Amino acid sequence: MDDELRGARFTGRDMTGAEFRDVVLSGVRMRGVLLDGADIDGLIDGLRVNGVDVAPLVEAELDRRHPERRALRPTTVEGAREAWAVVEGFWAPTVERARALPDAERHRSVEDEWSFVQTLRHLVFVTDAWIRHAVLGEARPYHPAGLVADFMDNAPDLGIDPTAAPSFDEVVALRADRFARVRAFLDSADQAELDRVREPGPVPGYPPPAARTALSCLRIVLSEEWEHHRFAVRDLDRLAPGGSSLTR
Repeated sequence: MDDELRGARFTGRDMTGAEFRDVVLSGVRMRGVLLDGADIDGLIDGLRVNGVDVAPLVEAELDRRHPERRALRPTTVEGAREAWAVVEGFWAPTVERARALPDAERHRSVEDEWSFVQTLRHLVFVTDAWIRHAVLGEARPYHPAGLVADFMDNAPDLGIDPTAAPSFDEVVALRADRFARVRAFLDSADQAELDRVREPGPVPGYPPPAARTALSCLRIVLSEEWEHHRFAVRDLDRLAPGGSSLTR
């Protein structure tokens, strides 16, 4: 990621209509700004607006709108199993909704975001990374058709094919396999297994080596599942007949 604007200062600039995509804004200070009609979507923590920490307010409102989110922060093995059932439950009708679309629409990008198929491919990678590699200790679990985040430049080192173009049905099958793997792990795990700290594995990969519990890794996967499902539903609404979108 290019860091040439670290510490930059913008004074008296008109950025009306500007778009910031996949940028790091940690520690940014804005003073005397006009933020009328702005739309911010991302990881928000410690953001103060006019002296108010807004992150807890945003999280509370999201929980109110989407009560299933509360189940996705488990602390027990029973809660973890329930959380995974919630994830499988909200994805099932969404995948069927996408299945009813023409195939080209399932591969279409909305406003330069990932297509529906690309979103599912990324979640295959997320499961491979955070469950199969970080939790189960598999050395090279990454499927070639997985899709890494844009900031990662080591996909070929992981055995991922940047030119892969799997079909919708192929990706849905990969997802079903990953759902079953996580379900099988949780069905056999007890609380001690979820809370046990796993030391960094001997084989490099992603996520970067660190001591982690299975529960902490699972909660990352649950968060990714919910966020990307939100994006997928948003974009399916725009792709639906009568929806309004900028697509390519």
